[in-house]
Formats: sequence, C-alpha cells, structure tokens
Amino acid sequence: MRANHVILGLVALFLTTANFASISAQEKDQPAADKAAETKPADDQGKTESKPAEKKPEQPAKSEGDAKEKAKDEPKQDAPEKDAPEKDASEKEAAPAKPQPDPVWLEKGVWTLPPTDGPAATDFSLVGEYVGDITMPTASKNDDEADSSDSTGKRRFGVQIRTLGSGQFEALAYEGGLPGDKEFDESTQLRLIGRRNGDTLVLSGGPWALFAGPEQCRLINMEGASLGDLPRVNRTSPTMGAKAPENALVLFDGTNTDEFTQANMDDQKLLKQGANINWLLTDFDLHLEYRIPHMPGMQGQKRGNSGIYLQSRYECQILDSFGTERVFNGLGALYRFKPPRLNMAFPPLVWQTYDVQFTAARFGANGKKLRPAHVTSWVNGVKVQDNVALPGPTGAGKDEEALPLQTFLQNHTDPVRFRNVWVVDRGLVASDSFPVKSEE
Repeated sequence: MRANHVILGLVALFLTTANFASISAQEKDQPAADKAAETKPADDQGKTESKPAEKKPEQPAKSEGDAKEKAKDEPKQDAPEKDAPEKDASEKEAAPAKPQPDPVWLEKGVWTLPPTDGPAATDFSLVGEYVGDITMPTASKNDDEADSSDSTGKRRFGVQIRTLGSGQFEALAYEGGLPGDKEFDESTQLRLIGRRNGDTLVLSGGPWALFAGPEQCRLINMEGASLGDLPRVNRTSPTMGAKAPENALVLFDGTNTDEFTQANMDDQKLLKQGANINWLLTDFDLHLEYRIPHMPGMQGQKRGNSGIYLQSRYECQILDSFGTERVFNGLGALYRFKPPRLNMAFPPLVWQTYDVQFTAARFGANGKKLRPAHVTSWVNGVKVQDNVALPGPTGAGKDEEALPLQTFLQNHTDPVRFRNVWVVDRGLVASDSFPVKSEE
C-alpha cells in the first residue's frame, strides 16, 4: 500500500513538471512574437487579409505588473487612425502655395512680385501715384509771367514717383492731378530728382521740396511751411476684369493656351510674353490685361518691354513708362510712329488694361492698297490713339498685303504677363441694321 502511494506521487510529480515546461516554452516565445508585431511595417498592419483569421492559442493570463511593464517598453502611438482621413482632406482643401519670386529673374535685378525685404522693398514702397489739393504758387510759370490772380489758392496737384534703383528716384509733378484726370494739365509738367534716406525720400526740382513716404507726400516751401499733403492713390482701369461679350472669342482665361499656335503659362496660370494667336483676324476689337515687372536698374526699351503686334505689322507698344514723358516708343504709342495722347502708365507690378479696335487695310484686285489700316486704342480705360491711319508697318512689322497675318504678343525677353484676353472678330458679327430698309 505504501508502495502504491509512492508510485502515484511520482506520476503526479512527472505530470506537473511536464505542464510547467510547456507553459515556460510558451512564455519564452511570447516576447519574440510581441517584438515581431511591434516591428511589423505599418502598411502591413493596416492591410486587410482576405483569408480567414487563424485561431491563436490561448495565452495565460498576465499579472497587472507585467502589463504595465510591457506598456512602458512599447513606443508611443501616433494620433488614432480615424483622424488620418480628416488630415488628408484638410491638406487637399488647403489654399494654394503663395507665389514666390523667380530666383532666375532676381539675379538679374528683376522682380515679378513686389520685393518684401531689404533696400529694394523700401525703394518699391515709395513708387506710386500721389494726388491732393495744396496751396502754392503756380510752379509752371516764370516770375515775370505770374500774376496776382493765380499766385495763391488751392490747386489740384499730382505726382508720379519711380525708382532708378539703389535709393535713387525721379518723379513727374503736374497741376490738375494725374494723367487722365479731368483737370490734368500736361503743360505744367515738372521733373524732380531725389534720393532716399532711411524710409524718407526727398525730391527737389521746383520752388519747394517734396518729402515722400509710403502713404503720402508733403510739399515744403523755402520758409519750411507745409503747402499741403498728397495721399497715395491706387488707380484701377475701368475696363479691368471686363467680361467677354457673347459674340467674343475667349483667347485666354487661365485654363489653357489652345487658341494660340505658340504660347506658355507660368506657375500662376498667367500667359507669358511671346504668344501667337491662332486665328487670322481682320477687323477686330481686342481686350487684354497685362502686368509689367519691376526693373529698377533698367531704363528705356529695356524696362518691361512687350507689345501687341496687330497682324504682325503694327505694334501697340507695352513698356514700363510710368513716371516718364510720353514718347513715340513708350506705352500706348504706335511704335516709333505716333506717341500716345496721354501717358496712362500705372506703376509696375500693377495690373493694367489695353483695349484695341483695329480695322485692316484694304487692297484692290491689282494688289494696290486702297485704304490704310486704322487703330483706336485705350490704355487703362483712357483713349490714347483715336482712329489713327497707319501709312505702313511700324517698327519691325512685316510688309503689308491683302493676306491677314497672325496677331501676337511680343516676346522682348522681359517677363510681362497677361490675363483675360478676348477678341470680337467683327467680320463674324452680323449687323442688326442689315438689310437696309427703304424709306417707303
């Protein structure tokens, strides 16, 4: 009997030892499995397997201390998975990246966007138009021409300030306001020169000094008394944003360049210079909006140059002519043929408008020209050419003949930009007054 008890005890001891060895083996393999799960790629963890899940062997319960110790060793988790779609949606709905200046042009001293820091930004902040009512003697008359009736009193006065770079400036001042104003008097034009000191620009050239800041100018006479302030104004063309009529052909709206045989858009969906219109236009009305770069170190024809070449023969000049005299090769001119009636140039980097009404030359069956081409044009909503007859091509225009040629926007290498370009081809527009009815 005693022997039987001994035998049963040995059997129980053997079974207990075997079970303990099995449990120890499972616990030994578990850290490796946990580590494999932790190091498994995130993409693999997120995938959904098509095969049925395998039944995992039951694990022995772990103590609270073990659970805390494991949590301490595990890496901290990112935001819950459910937040990820919201993050993606916010990224899609985010506003487009802010335009950045072109570094290639910056190296050349050309700004396609307003400078934001340094001396260049300070200079640019002073460029613009200023107008107001001041009390002063008439600046345009000599002392022996002036009389008591106009020697004092309030006068409308306008100033256009442009930079020449490196703190150097020049300006044109006018009585009657700015070009295009009702009382504007070009004969009173006065040229000023000056230099910036800190944030203040001092201009001289008249019987007074002009102190200019970003928001206003002040005129000071020889005695140091203020003659008045001229607040800054930012003018906009009345044809800016004009919508194309129903019978118009939209050439460019920022979508594509399909209406051109040669054209390119920049990163901001603006039309670059050097765009050739596909349609061979004869008699037409053209609207476009353009932006001239800021090129303070350049002068004359090297400063924001482009142009509208009508039928590849006649050029309506585009140029940074802000704050300069009107000339036969400046903005609004029929290039090197006829200066504009007014210099309606706005400052660089300001959107401006050009509207052109063109009637092609007429030729007989024998090839002889019977009637010259005619042009009427408006710059920033003000008529600068009035039904001008063109005796022949202008500038580098091609020879005249009965065959219409391409109209294009000139590439003079300067980064001039265009938008909202449309044309009404009057040859395709039916007249409401035809057929003509008899008086009976």
